[in-house]
Amino acid sequence: MPNRIVMAPMTRNFADNWLPTEALGAYYRRRTEGGVGLVICGGATINHKASNGFDRVPRFYGEEALTRWEAIVEAIHQAGGCFAPQIWHVGERRRPGVGPDPSEPGVGPMDIYENGKHVVRALEKSEIVEIVSAYSAAARDAESIGCDAVELHGAHGFLIDQFLWHHTNQRIDEYGGGLENRLKFAVEVVSAIRQTVSKEFPIIFRLSQWKVFDYSAHIARNSEELAIILKALVAAGVDIFHVSTRRFWEPAFKDGPETLAALVRRLSGKPVIAVGSVGLARPFSKDQSGQFIEAGVESDLNRLMDSLDKEEFDLCAIGRALIADPEWVDKVRQGSYEKLKPFSAELLKELH
Repeated sequence: MPNRIVMAPMTRNFADNWLPTEALGAYYRRRTEGGVGLVICGGATINHKASNGFDRVPRFYGEEALTRWEAIVEAIHQAGGCFAPQIWHVGERRRPGVGPDPSEPGVGPMDIYENGKHVVRALEKSEIVEIVSAYSAAARDAESIGCDAVELHGAHGFLIDQFLWHHTNQRIDEYGGGLENRLKFAVEVVSAIRQTVSKEFPIIFRLSQWKVFDYSAHIARNSEELAIILKALVAAGVDIFHVSTRRFWEPAFKDGPETLAALVRRLSGKPVIAVGSVGLARPFSKDQSGQFIEAGVESDLNRLMDSLDKEEFDLCAIGRALIADPEWVDKVRQGSYEKLKPFSAELLKELH
C-alpha cells in the first residue's frame, strides 16, 4: 500500500442488474487518484440464492460480474492503489420480494415469523456447508482477478455476525449456545477461504459490536470474551481485523479507556484497520423530526495521529468524508483543510 488510508466499504446501491458498473469503477478510481491506498468496495454478494437483501447491490460471482470487477481492479492498480472486495451474505436481513430471486425468503441461524408469516428460514446444516463453499469460491475468484485481499463482512448484524450474536443465534445444535459454538460458522468460513487462496493472500475480517438496528449490541461482553473470538479467528486464518465502531476513539468497555481497535490489536497480535467518524466534525445523525443533521468537516486530526503514533491500530478507514470529497486524502496531506467538502445526505443520491 502507498499509505495507511483505506476507503471504508459503503453500500451505494448503484449496481445494474446486480452487476458493478463503469460508473462505480470510476467512483472508486477517483478516490484512489485522490490518495486512498486501499479501496474496499461496498458489500458484494456471494453465490447463494438468499445472499442479497437489497436493491441494486452488486454480486461477486458469475463470469460477467467478475469480468467487470476485474476491470475495476485494473483501474485502481493503474491509479496506484490496492483493492479488496467485501464479500457478503445478508442472512436474516433479507425479506421476500427482493431480487435476484424475489420469492426466496431470508435465511439465518433461526426461524423468524412476522405477522404469522414465515419470513426467515433457519439454515439446515447442509445449506451452511453450501454457504461456506460460496464464501470460499468468492475469495478464490477475488485472488484470480487480481484483488490484493478479500474482506469478510462479519459485522453490523449480517449473516456471520448473526451467528456470533446471542440475540440472533439461539440454535440448540453445535452452531448455537455458548460463544465457542456461535463462533463455529465464522471459523468454518475463514478456514475454508484460508485453504482455498494462496498463503500470501490476506484475509480481512470486519467485525463490530453494534448492529445497524441496535447501537448498544455486544457480541463480546468484556475483553475476555473478545479474546476468545479473536483467538479462534486468528487460528482459522484471519490476517487483518477491520474494527467497525461509530466513533473510533470511544472506549470498548466501561472498565477502561482502551478503544476496540486498540484492544483487538493487542489481543489478536494482528494488524487492525480502525474506522468511525474520521473527518467528521460531529456525529452524523437525525434530529427529532427525522431530518439529517449535517456532520461538517473535521480539521483537527490530532486524535487520529496520536492513535497511530501510539500504534493503537495500523490503518485508518475513511467513509462518509470520502463520499463527500474524492480528494480528501491529498487535501489533508497538503494541509488544505479549508478546501475539504462537507458530507451531506444529498450526496448519497448519486455517485460522484
